[in-house]
Amino acid sequence: MAIAGFSFPTAIRFGPGVRREVAEHLRRRRLARPLLVTDGALAALPLLAEFRSHLRGLEVEVYAGVSGNPTAQQVANGAAAFRAHGADCVIGFGGGAALDVAKVVGLAATRDGAILEYAWDHPQARAIEGELPWFVALPTTAGTGSEVGRSAVISEDDTHLKRVVFSPALLARQVFADPQLTLDLPPAVTAATGMDALTHNLESYLSPAYHPLCDGIALEGARLAARALAQAVQQPHDLQARSDMLMAAMMGAIAFQKDLGAVHACAHALGAVCGLHHGLANALMIDTVLDWNRAVVPQKFDELAHACAAPGGGAGLVAWLRDLKRRVGIQGTLASHGVRREQMPRLVEIASRDICHRTNPRPCTPADFERLFEEAF
Repeated sequence: MAIAGFSFPTAIRFGPGVRREVAEHLRRRRLARPLLVTDGALAALPLLAEFRSHLRGLEVEVYAGVSGNPTAQQVANGAAAFRAHGADCVIGFGGGAALDVAKVVGLAATRDGAILEYAWDHPQARAIEGELPWFVALPTTAGTGSEVGRSAVISEDDTHLKRVVFSPALLARQVFADPQLTLDLPPAVTAATGMDALTHNLESYLSPAYHPLCDGIALEGARLAARALAQAVQQPHDLQARSDMLMAAMMGAIAFQKDLGAVHACAHALGAVCGLHHGLANALMIDTVLDWNRAVVPQKFDELAHACAAPGGGAGLVAWLRDLKRRVGIQGTLASHGVRREQMPRLVEIASRDICHRTNPRPCTPADFERLFEEAF
């Protein structure tokens, strides 16, 4: 058996109202000038103003230049804001995009080179050395789990291709996971981000990579999401359902240290070519890809079906997923969500190059991706 190494180092404070602890956490470390990184839509909502009311005594500057899939230019603009403010720390406040930008703003502000020069697949990738500015994260969606991740997904400005900056140095020093921050998410956002969290747990469990710790986390994360997602969509102020989804999202992000699969390869292509929301893209592909995967890992499908309380065992898991999508309001095909047939060759090309499918339980060729996209179309 091969030797493997494991690590679960993220410090997490979890529970209703925990957002109120951020200011004292920073003061204890003699930090006083945070750059608060968020997205433009969230910056205009009372939610951000309410959070800022708990940061009295700190010199807070807000950078709200994040929108859509985060780009290299958004990071560069955030780094400029960090330097102009003379910031000594970063607060990430928002969904996965805002947190991914927040995660690397301190890196871009204090190191040489453009941010994508630190991407793992850059031909002369720069090393991330030394201690980065203190970074804390507050998720306002239950989806990507970016708050506990050690990577930031940043798109190229011109091609929109997603690149990954990866290092344990990017981990938040403290996560403040407050389910109250998710109570007023619109149903469509709750559904799409929640399907992202569920997909992380399902795909990481199905990955053939060896990581039993992640397997256990993925099964429990899937169980929590399966019982809570529809309730969170239909009863948005159900604090227990929101808490379960926030925990499921973090568990999914921890579990996919083990890697993901072809659902995410397809979703990344759909985001790059068609601009689809990542969670929605996962939701539109998950039943098609998992139905194709089941033949090679039937026992794992049985175990996931048990965790999700899906009727019919492993053979019924895909039907259960389709029904769950219906219950949370995600319906239709790729075509009904604006994907055009002439985009298919580019989708297949990008998905085939995506690293995620390398740990799909069933090897994927370009011809396989063509069939999967065609079926979902």
